[in-house]
Amino acid sequence: MADDSSIDLDRLAHEHADALRAGEYTSRELTEATLTRIRAQQDPLNAYITITEELALEQADAADARLSSDSAAPLTGVPIGVKDLLSTRGVPTSAGSRILEGYRPIYDCTVVDRLQNAGAVIVGKTNLDEFAMGSSNEHSAFGPVRNPWDTDRVPGGSSGGSAATVAARGVPLSIGTDTGGSIRQPAAFCGLLGLKPTYGRVSRYGVVAFASSLEQVGPFARDARDVAELLGTIAGADPLDSTTSPELVPDYTAGFERGFEGLRVGVPSQFFAEGLDDGVRQAVETAIDTFEAGGAIIDRSVELPTSPAALPVYYIIAPSEASANLARYDGVKYGFSFIEGESVDEEMSETRARGFGDEVKRRVMIGTYALSAGYYDAYYLKAQKVRTLIRREFEAAFTDHDLLLTPTTPSVAFALGEKLDDPFAMYLNDLYTLPVNIAGNPALSIPCGFDQGLPVGLHLIGRPFDEETLLRASHAFEAETDWHRQAPASGS
Repeated sequence: MADDSSIDLDRLAHEHADALRAGEYTSRELTEATLTRIRAQQDPLNAYITITEELALEQADAADARLSSDSAAPLTGVPIGVKDLLSTRGVPTSAGSRILEGYRPIYDCTVVDRLQNAGAVIVGKTNLDEFAMGSSNEHSAFGPVRNPWDTDRVPGGSSGGSAATVAARGVPLSIGTDTGGSIRQPAAFCGLLGLKPTYGRVSRYGVVAFASSLEQVGPFARDARDVAELLGTIAGADPLDSTTSPELVPDYTAGFERGFEGLRVGVPSQFFAEGLDDGVRQAVETAIDTFEAGGAIIDRSVELPTSPAALPVYYIIAPSEASANLARYDGVKYGFSFIEGESVDEEMSETRARGFGDEVKRRVMIGTYALSAGYYDAYYLKAQKVRTLIRREFEAAFTDHDLLLTPTTPSVAFALGEKLDDPFAMYLNDLYTLPVNIAGNPALSIPCGFDQGLPVGLHLIGRPFDEETLLRASHAFEAETDWHRQAPASGS
């Protein structure tokens, strides 16, 4: 039996899986050590809303039984954090909001169900911007999450808790959601890999809805192999989600031995314009040089002229869908309810006024306005037409290219509170990630260097349902660099 303190929690998920199969330690021992660490990291990171100790130990014991009977899947016995936007049966699911106070789902979402069927051990529900609306994880009813590289800075959002706990070596894997950059931007800020799969690749059934035509569930990890194993576990068609694709789930590690050789890589000029910090630009350019030195064919003539319009398009479509999705929170069926009003209308109004935070209210009001009589054609319909143009430009770019490379974010992680009073400045953090959600393509952020001592992310964009090429390129980059192995001093 291993002592908890002797277990190396800096290991990658697939290294833990190998150790579990070799009998170096049990899943229960690994889970106990993991729980000890994430509790110790709650102050100051605040990465978790709920730590699910009892559930985790039950799942760890079940995983040990599977490991002893040779029926284990790649993630059996491996601890994982899950964004508190995903429904978990009997476990509080808050979406980072007061309005879901006391809510415990009576079912698991499909992603959680698939993780549990694979034997993964869910150690907690991670903190997030309320209803996934934010780019800094400061818009949470449970307080802000802090970046383990510098606890005076944000981890990115909305999946900040999921990113921070993996970066700090609290867990080897976590799950986030990405509606406009909410996996990739925190991955860049925290020095991780974060993948937004193709729209329809992963089921959204049981995920608390924000903007249904944009959001996807995806993995955080510290190397390409772990991303591949986690994506392979959660991906695939789901009869409970009509937006999922019947496209078969491949072996995402199949191309790992092919390296960069022959990859046709486009570098769109629109993503290197004014507003990009010099240190970020330099790190990304050096990473592009690494691709080229390894045999990739770099083309800097690619143009995506409509991509800058993704920002206004997103901030019409996403709030409009949020306005419709969040109409269900009325205090009648579940969650927080104000019951001291003089009428039903007053109680419903006060429930929403007191239960939603400022950013959620702002987006609901924007969306309601955009959908209102007389404005639908001018705003929402026009935004959908521009969305089609953006998608067509991506389709054209991929007729001659296997990948597009851009920065993930225009800057490194900014200070806590720095942009809270300037919503537009906050929204600009997702400038480079938003076009991918608008188009529905897959994209992966990988660490590629540092600026001001903080991680920089390289953004890999692929064809629909070609996550395999993204992961192949990431694995090749990892063979040439060690950025993915860098850890924050506050990690352990």
